[in-house]
Amino acid sequence: MPDYFLDIQYNNITYCEEEVNFKEFESCVFNRCDFSQCNFIAVTFIDCTFNNCNFNASKINHVAFRTVYFNSCQIKDVNFSMCDKLIFEIHFKDCMLDFSKFYTLKLKGTTFTNCSLVAVDFMSADLSEVQFNNCDLYRAEFEKAIANKADFRTSYNYTIDPEKTKLTKAQFSIYGLKGLLAKHQIIVE
Repeated sequence: MPDYFLDIQYNNITYCEEEVNFKEFESCVFNRCDFSQCNFIAVTFIDCTFNNCNFNASKINHVAFRTVYFNSCQIKDVNFSMCDKLIFEIHFKDCMLDFSKFYTLKLKGTTFTNCSLVAVDFMSADLSEVQFNNCDLYRAEFEKAIANKADFRTSYNYTIDPEKTKLTKAQFSIYGLKGLLAKHQIIVE
């Protein structure tokens, strides 16, 4: 049975590699904590919030995120694709997620607001109804993704091939059209 922590606030903690393993956190808030050295095993976060935390290059292969909010966090080069998929729900605001991976995940309804998503791997992910609000999607990969009803209207620098990505009723601004036509070498001014 894992250790269980309810409604606790954690501030300015640097966690070592195995410190959070086999623990369950519910309704907890983490402020300015550093998880970059962690190699998570059997960790569950339920209704938790992370503010100004560092997850850069952490190994989160065995983590359950159940309604979790990341605010102003550094989450570069993190592979979310091996997370527990049961009740998986995450939201990001003002986060740096460059080079992270969401390969094959069901992200339906996820929100990314004011995030840097440079070279993020969304291949084969379910991005249905995802909100990309003012996000930099430079070199993000969407091949074989399902992005039906996704909202890209305020995001920028994306290149999406509509022949390799399902985009039924996805929303784009007129300024983003060049990102949908790039493979055809059409110039949009």
